Amino acid sequence: MADVTVLEVLLHGVPVGTLTHVGGDRTVFALNDDYIDDEDRPVLGLGFKDQLGQLITEFRPCRTRVQPFFSNLLPEGRLRTYLAERAGVKPEREFFLLWALGRDLPGALTIRPTDGDSWPPASDGDDGRQDESVHHASALRFSLAGVQLKFPASGDTRKGLTIPARGIGGSWIVKLPSLEFEGVPENEFAMMTLARMIGMDVPAIQLADIDSIANLPGRTGVLKGQALAIERFDRLPDGRAEHIEDFAQIFGLYPENKYDKGSARSIARVLGAEGSEADVVEFIRRLTFNTLIGNADMHLKNWSLIYPDQRHAALAPAYDFIPTVVWMPDDQAALNVSRSRRFDEFSEDELSHLAARAHLPEKLVLDTARETVARFHQHWHAEKTHLPLTYDVVRAVEAHLRRIPIA
Repeated sequence: MADVTVLEVLLHGVPVGTLTHVGGDRTVFALNDDYIDDEDRPVLGLGFKDQLGQLITEFRPCRTRVQPFFSNLLPEGRLRTYLAERAGVKPEREFFLLWALGRDLPGALTIRPTDGDSWPPASDGDDGRQDESVHHASALRFSLAGVQLKFPASGDTRKGLTIPARGIGGSWIVKLPSLEFEGVPENEFAMMTLARMIGMDVPAIQLADIDSIANLPGRTGVLKGQALAIERFDRLPDGRAEHIEDFAQIFGLYPENKYDKGSARSIARVLGAEGSEADVVEFIRRLTFNTLIGNADMHLKNWSLIYPDQRHAALAPAYDFIPTVVWMPDDQAALNVSRSRRFDEFSEDELSHLAARAHLPEKLVLDTARETVARFHQHWHAEKTHLPLTYDVVRAVEAHLRRIPIA
């Protein structure tokens, strides 16, 4: 087993920095001089800029974990545990998890060991040689950030999707059904379809029978029904990657703080400073829409920026629009809008407060919210019986709507 302690960080295939594992299970990130000196450098992340817009070049070491920007590239929950187990890595040792999964990360980042395609040492300091070949053969080497069990896939949704044998590549994400909550893929498909009708930027989506997806990992075979296939917006048709980052990365927060810190107002402030008026309009549309459908899980990691020209930020396409109140009745959103996260306080006054504090034009914000509400009612009443929604889901969403002042 090679004693490698340095990982190379590449952006658009070009080395920009290193993650070095040092004594005491600490990790240090450093930017390369070439990247620092390049005045036309592609953006790695907004969190790497100081208040004056200058590149930050000094970083503190982290123990066991890596710094939040890199930690947020890794999956969470069951998906992290599952992939770490297959790779023979402890889930909490993030340096080694990036080592194993870094060939297919969200956006245009890749991470690799400096000595080639060797693997991290086994957990607990063992040399792990007796199990090494098993881990290498069975590991899936992608990292799709998030909690829900999902895999990259290639192919055509009409002819069938295939999970790549080693989990690398693929222009689709397949989100599997939940063992705890019935109908999650169907409900997400319905809400994303409705969002597109209202005018939001939604990637291509399709429901697919589980049995039609080739190479699903073994233990997922107990799942039945339909999965949701979503076209990856961070992958271009020619195979190149577009860089993205979520707002937990932007704000320098670890994934477990995705509900506790930040707000819709703070996201709006970033979009007002870094994006365009169209990004602000799209953000208010999505914020209003997810309030109307009762999505209490629009946390910081469910909002992302994308860099189409590698330098300028735009709001990334929509994802994870789910009416969570159907399964878990809740009176609060994941984040404060401006002063409150209560659904029954989502009003024009609350949006005016957001506009003022985020330095956005109040008329633009309110006009967008009103238009979104009108379009929602129009398409909801026309389409609710044609979308894959059960009567109980429709009833739950409509009961929720009655609680929202702006609705």
